[in-house]
Amino acid sequence: MEFTIKSGSPEKQRSACVVVGVFDNRKLSLSAELVDRASNGYISEIIRRGDMEGKLGSTLLLHNVRGTLADRVLLVGLGKERDFRDKEFRAAIRAAVKLLNETGSYEAVIYLTEEKVKRREVAWRIEHAVVVAMDAVYRYERLKSDPTEVRRPLRKLTLSVPQRSDLADGERAALHGVATGHGMEFARDLGNTPANICTPTYLGEQALALGRQFPDVKVSVLERPQIEELKMGSFLSVAQGSDEPPRFLVLEYMQSPRKTKPVVLVGKGITFDTGGISLKPAADMDHMKFDMCGAAAVLGTMRAIAEIKAPINLVVLVPACENMPSGHAVKPGDVVTSMSGQTIENLNTDAEGRLILCDALTYAERYEPEAVVDVATLTGAMVIALGHVACGVFSNNDALARALLQAGDDAYDRGWQLPLWDDYQEGLASNFADFANVAGRAGGSITAACFLSRFTRKYDWAHLDIAGVAYKEGKEKGATGRPVAMLTRWLLTQGDAAVS
Repeated sequence: MEFTIKSGSPEKQRSACVVVGVFDNRKLSLSAELVDRASNGYISEIIRRGDMEGKLGSTLLLHNVRGTLADRVLLVGLGKERDFRDKEFRAAIRAAVKLLNETGSYEAVIYLTEEKVKRREVAWRIEHAVVVAMDAVYRYERLKSDPTEVRRPLRKLTLSVPQRSDLADGERAALHGVATGHGMEFARDLGNTPANICTPTYLGEQALALGRQFPDVKVSVLERPQIEELKMGSFLSVAQGSDEPPRFLVLEYMQSPRKTKPVVLVGKGITFDTGGISLKPAADMDHMKFDMCGAAAVLGTMRAIAEIKAPINLVVLVPACENMPSGHAVKPGDVVTSMSGQTIENLNTDAEGRLILCDALTYAERYEPEAVVDVATLTGAMVIALGHVACGVFSNNDALARALLQAGDDAYDRGWQLPLWDDYQEGLASNFADFANVAGRAGGSITAACFLSRFTRKYDWAHLDIAGVAYKEGKEKGATGRPVAMLTRWLLTQGDAAVS
């Protein structure tokens, strides 16, 4: 989809559709008032008849409105004016874009971006309008023999800003929004691709393709012999039960004009998780193709950063394998040696994500990083704790945690910090190894983070448990692309890459 930024009056726009807002209790927004005046009160007349109440997300499409140059005028409900905040703004944009895409308006000029959102400037509104619009029209139908055909799909959106002096900020925000949207699409495509196609080898191929598309990204894909040379015994123990060979992906983007330490992102790349010998129940096991959404997210973030050409240093690491039961699979009670030299008693083979992440976290030490953030669909306990709204944030550095939380708030890709106190470490005690890979059920997400923290003592680190937000279930089943927006926003605040 193409996006442009413009400043001008709605009634003067030659377009397939002009989109204006109506607040609850039939109050016209300023742009709707301008259309109303040009049409000699036609909009007010429609409102008085009760065709549009202004309820959030409601829509009313009008044709051939007199006094305007557009073919259509779309009224979108904005809800209560005093409550028009981030969620409401995004909901209104989504409602407008979905209807435009379904009704043959291949282009439109949206004036909702002129509406004031509490605490948010023009650039925020433009960037979010772009990201939401791209998300609203996303479809994964590449494997269907008869994909859904959209009649005259929406191809171009013009987003209006209140003043000409806002154009430069708006254009820059739109570029960031498009890049973030592309990163999310890339992550969603990877997450939605079934595990018989999206294998560790496939992930490596996609990373190499990303490097070809963006030459600033240097990509290395390590195979089993190279992983063995690194002595990643914990990672390899998870991979040993599968016929699919493991891969370790290393992507480097070093574009800071200063000699700054890189930020390292680590993504869990379990392309299918049966639970191994600790086999999962059959119900909903198909969801386990999403167990590589952490890997998808960090790859999507790299894509966004490379498209923006942000002046930062970024490294992405992805340990990728399957977790399968077989005669070769690791068994409960086995003891493995991690790359760090620490030994781990594997009490539950379904707690495998932390076993592949820990070796990648040790590998990250060689970069002497400014910070390391790992992203993983790590624990079902996270879904119980925070549901499907926020990801869990754990960190050994409160300033890093606060920066990620702020980025999540700005990106509407939110997280919530949970404790990482030493008291929780006690549950990982083992009689036969340095420690175990699981504790009891209580505080399962916290003890999983405690396990990872034992491999991150040499740098500032944060862990994002995205088990509850990486994908949706039911009718909207599919990957969400989270937390690409949070991570991209956070990275863009590093150094000279800050956006207004």
